[in-house]
Amino acid sequence: MAITTLQAAIGEHVRDGDTVALEGFTHLIPFAAGQEIIRQRRRGLHLVRMTPDLVYDQMIGAGCADRLTFSWGGNPGVGSAHRVRDAIENDWPGALAISEHSHAGMAAAYVAGASHLPFGMLRGYLGTDLPRVNPAIRQVTCPYTGEQLATVPALNPDVTILHAQKADRAGNVLISGILGAQKEAGLAARKLLVTVEEIVDDLGAPMNGIVLPNWVVTAVCCVPGGAWPSYARGYYARDNAFYIAWDEISRDRETFSAWIDRYVLGTGDFAGFIAALRAAGVGP
Repeated sequence: MAITTLQAAIGEHVRDGDTVALEGFTHLIPFAAGQEIIRQRRRGLHLVRMTPDLVYDQMIGAGCADRLTFSWGGNPGVGSAHRVRDAIENDWPGALAISEHSHAGMAAAYVAGASHLPFGMLRGYLGTDLPRVNPAIRQVTCPYTGEQLATVPALNPDVTILHAQKADRAGNVLISGILGAQKEAGLAARKLLVTVEEIVDDLGAPMNGIVLPNWVVTAVCCVPGGAWPSYARGYYARDNAFYIAWDEISRDRETFSAWIDRYVLGTGDFAGFIAALRAAGVGP
């Protein structure tokens, strides 16, 4: 485990063509890491995420990915993820293959990956139309009851990236608040990178807080605000105004590209990104 910069962690551990999961459910979405992947111009990624919202809208629109495995996509509370939709429907900026699941199917796939099993099982897909559009969804017969159960292949990302509240100096990571599949996605990955709000001497982990031990963590990067415009429980609120503004920014290809060029590719790191937004009067 290394405590390092975000630039160094992405540069060393995220390669073109990797399967990469950026997880975080409602809050603790690793936006800073996604933007650093854009800055380093990674290509051909297979992106995995339960809810590809603004972070994947930015990465897909910037040309980082050619495949997406997901269970819901959009701008939460606002509307479409326009860049994701444009890639699927019109191959812009390139073709994007998709593998669609439900949240339950994604969770089962992550749990299988974390458990070193080849597939996960669930009842939810049988009798639905989803297996017609996702051939990876299959079925097995229970050897005990004879019941038919749906299966999904395990997810084992090359790299999972999370954002969390704290890490200690040994590299143990604390996640508190609403959880999605962060723990399972982290344990299923070959490498786990975590950005945090702060590095402390003692995590002071509350009851029911998730602590990822340093032996499952590849690198920790201190990036205050690194989940913005989503929120980090105990640190800052969700920036609802930015989610609304993103609908217009992302709707048009030229407007989106100009925004990425100015605020992401045109800045050296996440702190520079936030400074550029503030200078334009639109930042947090």
